[in-house]
Amino acid sequence: MNPFDVSGKRVVVTGGAQGIGYAVAKAFVDAGAEVAILDINERVADAATALSGETKRRVIGRRCDIANRVEVYATVGALGPIDVLVNNAGIGTRTPVAGPRDDVDAAFERVIDINLTGHFFVTRAALPAIAPGGRIIFTASVWGKAAGAEYAAYCASKHGIIGMMRALAHELGPRGITVNAICPGTIRTELNEKEITEKARNLILASMVINRGWIEPDELANLYVFLASPAAKDITGQAYNYDRGQVMA
Repeated sequence: MNPFDVSGKRVVVTGGAQGIGYAVAKAFVDAGAEVAILDINERVADAATALSGETKRRVIGRRCDIANRVEVYATVGALGPIDVLVNNAGIGTRTPVAGPRDDVDAAFERVIDINLTGHFFVTRAALPAIAPGGRIIFTASVWGKAAGAEYAAYCASKHGIIGMMRALAHELGPRGITVNAICPGTIRTELNEKEITEKARNLILASMVINRGWIEPDELANLYVFLASPAAKDITGQAYNYDRGQVMA
């Protein structure tokens, strides 16, 4: 048996219309899995069509705001059996503590709703469809172990993801389901290129130990496939950095 074989696995990826989620979905399809992508972006159907065109395999695309419980339970509940759930959707809006009251308060709530609470909703909605041997993988961040000024909500949400992942690993272990997180460093995505200032980006890149520069999403995506493979069957409760040595924790 190939210890890295995920062919035939039924995989759900949230935030799959672009960036890391799109790369992860493509990596699974390329590895022979059956993939459904969820995203709040209206382009999710186009993304699924593009993935199908690239890989010559059917990919399902569904619009879903994971912060909306009604949408989550209706959408995820209709997907059928799930072998691998990738909780990846997220936003990185700045929330400076001394910023404009109403704007920052609203941004803080939205970041937590999507990056943390929404993943709990998706996991709960998917759980009845996940059999023993299933895998749940969260996208956290190196800022789930460190922090950056003016990103209190984002850092809090990613620290929370790691804590929730570990609690779920304990809770779901007896059911034969592993739960892990991946903590990306500076990945080349639309969100990062838009949100990270040039000064901040230069500081981040300078902190890398090797190969200082953007990490490509398709490089990162291979770690998700590994954690879903038979080779990772005994790995649970772990938060893996993928950051070229940026945060050694």
